[in-house]
Amino acid sequence: MNARLQLVDVFATGALTGNPLAVVSGAEGLSKARMQAFARWINFSETTFLLPPTRPEADYRVRIFTPGGELDFAGHPTLGTCCAWLQAGGQPRDPKEIIQECGVGLVRLRRDADRLAFAAPPLSDAAVEPALLEDIRKALGLKPAQIRASRHLDNGTVWVGLLLDRADEVLALEPDQAALKHLPKVGVIAPHAKDSTADFEVRAFPVSVGIPEDPVTGSLNASLAQWLMHEGIAPQRYTVAQGARLGRAGRLHIAREGAETWIGGRSVLLSQGALTLD
Repeated sequence: MNARLQLVDVFATGALTGNPLAVVSGAEGLSKARMQAFARWINFSETTFLLPPTRPEADYRVRIFTPGGELDFAGHPTLGTCCAWLQAGGQPRDPKEIIQECGVGLVRLRRDADRLAFAAPPLSDAAVEPALLEDIRKALGLKPAQIRASRHLDNGTVWVGLLLDRADEVLALEPDQAALKHLPKVGVIAPHAKDSTADFEVRAFPVSVGIPEDPVTGSLNASLAQWLMHEGIAPQRYTVAQGARLGRAGRLHIAREGAETWIGGRSVLLSQGALTLD
C-alpha cells in the first residue's frame, strides 16, 4: 500500500527541540493491527493515521498509536497531525478553526501566528488511592514531603499528576523504570523561579505504554492545567518547559479563556515522502 509519511516536530523552539510525530495519510485500507505494527516499528512516542472524517462537522479524523497501543486522545499528535494536514493542503470548513475527529469525539484547534493550539477535552479527575500514590512515590524516588498534591486525571488519556515544590526537584528525578512499568502513566509538575524563561517544569513517564519518558506532552499538560487552575495553583496563562532531561527544549503555552483551556505550541514539518506498506 502506497501512503504518505510526514515527520513533524511538535512544541518546538528550534530545530529538533520538540516531540517528533510520524503522520501517515492515504492508508485507509490499513488494519488496526498493521497501524500498531508500524507505530511499534517507527518507535516514536506516538504515530498518527490521518483518515477521512465520519462526522459531518469534522475536517479530518485521526487514529493515535503509541508503540504499546491506541489512544483516544493525545496532545502533541493532535497539533502535529493538524500541521501535517494543513501542510498537505487541507482546508478547514471554518477559516477560524479546525475540527479534528478522534476517539474522544471532536477537538477544536485554532491557528495563532506561528502556533497551533487545541481546546482541552473535558477533564474527569479523582483522588489517587493512597497505596497507588505510595508505589508511585517510591518508583520516582521521592520523599513523602516532596509531594504537595496529587490527582488522577482523565481527558481521554489517563495520568496520575503530581505537584512538587520546585522545578529542580522535577529535573532531578531518576525514576525506577521497572517499577513504573506496572503503574499508571505519571506526570510531574513544579514551578520555576520567577526569573526563569518558563513558569513550570513538567516531566512525563508513560512507561506502562512502552515509553520511558515523553519529551513534550500535550494531553498531560492539558489535564494538569485544568486541575491546577481549578485549585488556584496555576495562573490563567503560563508557559511550560519540558524535555530538558532528554536534550529537548519544548515549550507549551497554556491559556484559560472563559470555559476553555487552550494548549498551544509551534509545530514544524521536517520531512515528507512516500511510504510503502505491503
